[in-house]
Amino acid sequence: MTDFPRTTVGGVSVSRLIIGTNWFLGWSHTSAAKDRFIKSFQTRENIADILTVFFEAGVDAVMGMAVPLLRDAIEDAQDRTGREATLILTPHFNIFPGGPAEDDPERVFDRCKEQGGTFCFPHQCVTDRLIDRLHGTIRDIDTYTGMIRERGMVPGLSTHMPEAITIADATGADVETYIQLYNAAGFLLQVETDWVGRIIKDAKKPVMTIKPLAAGRLLPPVGLAFVWSTIRDQDMVTIGTTTPDEAREVIDLSLDFLHRRLPDHELQRTRSKGTLEG
Repeated sequence: MTDFPRTTVGGVSVSRLIIGTNWFLGWSHTSAAKDRFIKSFQTRENIADILTVFFEAGVDAVMGMAVPLLRDAIEDAQDRTGREATLILTPHFNIFPGGPAEDDPERVFDRCKEQGGTFCFPHQCVTDRLIDRLHGTIRDIDTYTGMIRERGMVPGLSTHMPEAITIADATGADVETYIQLYNAAGFLLQVETDWVGRIIKDAKKPVMTIKPLAAGRLLPPVGLAFVWSTIRDQDMVTIGTTTPDEAREVIDLSLDFLHRRLPDHELQRTRSKGTLEG
């Protein structure tokens, strides 16, 4: 299979489809019960099976935190495919004195480097607390990105606030990319979807979009058709899947939309649709 289309972020080649990890680690954005189901279902072997499908298609960027379960599964998939993953790590860390010593920024960034991170982006829970809308600044961001660069990783920002992009661009913040919510349902977006789309279009750096299916609220053909048709060639789509079949479906649909083809994927069937096939 031909490798999935790629882009360049901070001098690093990245697949335009990125593997999300919420559906590996139990962050469903649906319910506590769904979170527990994910955690009970996803084993090292199950996650490695999904990653293998992605890696074999040239989708080799993984976004999230490299907890032991995920690290082990990535190692298994790398061994199976001979392809090395590009890790996009999104750590949180102390931004006030007096927090747990193990969460001090220096120690957190050291761990990210030890875990093999290529990219290191302060998580949304850090980034969005640093944003000062009144003065149009992101407090201390260059201090943190400087620490990231000192460790040989590429800095960016993970955010739910569209102002993070506009302020970082306006102030020349030392980042190479942004992680930004974007989906047709407007799920978790802080302004209308077309506003976020315009901000992505005008961003000075490539954008890694997340939650294209609104955490399962959109059908894959619907959510993916929207994001792939409204982002730029340098931008990316991050998506989580629960099974290898879902991974294959996401890859095939994405390639169809990128090549302006109408998908011919297998439809799910129910008795109520029996009259539709003649």
